[in-house]
Amino acid sequence: MTKRSNRVAIAIIGATAFTLAGCRDEQVDAQAFPDLASCTNQATQGGMFTAQDCETAISDANALHVEAAPRYDSQAVCEEQHGVGACGSEAEASQGGSGSIFMPLMAGYLIGNMLGGGRQGMSASQPLYKTSDGKFTNAARSSTFSANQGSTKMSTSQFTRPATTVGKTPMSRATASSRGGFGKSAGRGSFGG
Repeated sequence: MTKRSNRVAIAIIGATAFTLAGCRDEQVDAQAFPDLASCTNQATQGGMFTAQDCETAISDANALHVEAAPRYDSQAVCEEQHGVGACGSEAEASQGGSGSIFMPLMAGYLIGNMLGGGRQGMSASQPLYKTSDGKFTNAARSSTFSANQGSTKMSTSQFTRPATTVGKTPMSRATASSRGGFGKSAGRGSFGG
């Protein structure tokens, strides 16, 4: 009986270790670009992404921006979080949006090669926003970067689609400051050329 119990315990421990190993986030190649032209320029020089990848990624990032960008009840509060001149109205970002709700402007976009296979891989993207300290963060606030251009390895979880902010109550000064500001709770990262 004891031998069987030991075997079962070893089997359970082995299965648990295998399951935990499978739960680790996969690391993928990622690049940030301040604009479409930067991305397509690297594509013509044999970069990781094609010009079509660049166009698809910026289109997806723009759609995610309209859906999930932080929204504020005034331009002043938005600029406190993202910097002077880094905000616009929801109406400017999306058709049918409110002119009294403000969102940060996209300061670039992030592309991840989700299958790790270069040109054969599928890509995912996130908009990048400037933070009040001059850094950049994605819409999910899961990463903060010192620049909006460069390449790195990132966890696939950094491309998780954030919850929509459309139709939600925009953040006030009190709401934004109570949570430390946009981008303050994010993990840190950097791009290196």
